[in-house]
Amino acid sequence: MTRYTARPIGAAALKELRTTDDAGRACVPRTATDDDAGSPLRCCLRPIRAGERIALVSYAPLRRWAAATGAEPGAYDEQGPVFLHAAAEDCPGYAPDPGRYSFDRAGALRTLRRYDTRGHIAGGRLLEIPAAATDGFDSAFDEAFADPDVVLVHVRAVEYGCLHFEVRRP
Repeated sequence: MTRYTARPIGAAALKELRTTDDAGRACVPRTATDDDAGSPLRCCLRPIRAGERIALVSYAPLRRWAAATGAEPGAYDEQGPVFLHAAAEDCPGYAPDPGRYSFDRAGALRTLRRYDTRGHIAGGRLLEIPAAATDGFDSAFDEAFADPDVVLVHVRAVEYGCLHFEVRRP
């Protein structure tokens, strides 16, 4: 059982991103190939399957969180690439597995960036996902939220810098 909740991109943001992304570009749907298979979808937090209709869009998660909370991330606002289903009807929705975190392949490297109520970086760490992935993530989130100023953690891929999911203070 995971101690924290991984959050996919929210429905309102997905609706907007499927039209225009956070860099102001139009969404360009395409059919996933075998090369895409296994890459993470941020709408439902599962791997892409060849043949699905997907889009690669630019997403600014901290900007959207800040708009909802009144935070002022300033220079810490950033955007990066994420895959999502190209249309809402293509997406089965997020079905969390309470026993594991999404995209928890042992040996993969993730950065866990911590943010405070202002939306400023409040630290972070590198996580090489251990064989006991759920325990590794839980421990890293425990460490992050031990700092009372941390309200949000972004889990990102080291290789591409893209957001995998976020976790908020319970």
